[in-house]
Amino acid sequence: MKYLLVVAHPDDEVLGCGAMVYKKSEEDAVDVCIMSTQAKARAFRPEDEALMSDLDESSRYIGVSRQYHGDFPNIEMNTVPHLKLVQFIESAIAESQPDVVITHHPSDTNNDHMHTSLACQAAVRLFQRRAEMKPLQELWFMEVLSATEWSVNCAMNRFTPNTFVEVGEDGVDAKIKALSMYRGVMRDYPHPRSAEAIKGLAAYRGAQAGCKYAEAFECVFRRVAK
Repeated sequence: MKYLLVVAHPDDEVLGCGAMVYKKSEEDAVDVCIMSTQAKARAFRPEDEALMSDLDESSRYIGVSRQYHGDFPNIEMNTVPHLKLVQFIESAIAESQPDVVITHHPSDTNNDHMHTSLACQAAVRLFQRRAEMKPLQELWFMEVLSATEWSVNCAMNRFTPNTFVEVGEDGVDAKIKALSMYRGVMRDYPHPRSAEAIKGLAAYRGAQAGCKYAEAFECVFRRVAK
């Protein structure tokens, strides 16, 4: 199975499904497409070289196979023509050839998350336009702590998980370690990007699915082979 994560910023891939990637990469390939790789507007952001080093170290640790780097403006993705966002994601899909694409939920409060999700929803239809493309099997939305739970726009549907991946305590610990490799990202409890909050959410999602620890997703497209 081949997975492609389409995320707005470095660290979103860990926050959304770092434990799943850590577990899946033992047998499956996982690529990551990052729309705003430089994350220029991020608070406590390290220098460019340090951020790229953190991204590479974290990705290696959880088992990411390949990265695709975009240079779209941080927290200004709404200023970029939608088509450009779609085409960049399409180029990553064409090269990665994933079975499953995972991206942000469109009701995330973070502006870049929302626009990444909308562009990804359009891009995953690429196989319908190009015969040489491997058909997509599934599209999942993930949850990113400090963004997905702040779905304050009542006009949009909230994240409603229907797919749970058991990750075990070792997977959650690996997720926390991978996130800590990004300088300036983690916070003290009760901030949602604290070790306690991350582990607590994994325990809660696991309880929903009848296991000890899990990451939750909303599968919005599934194609079943004959």
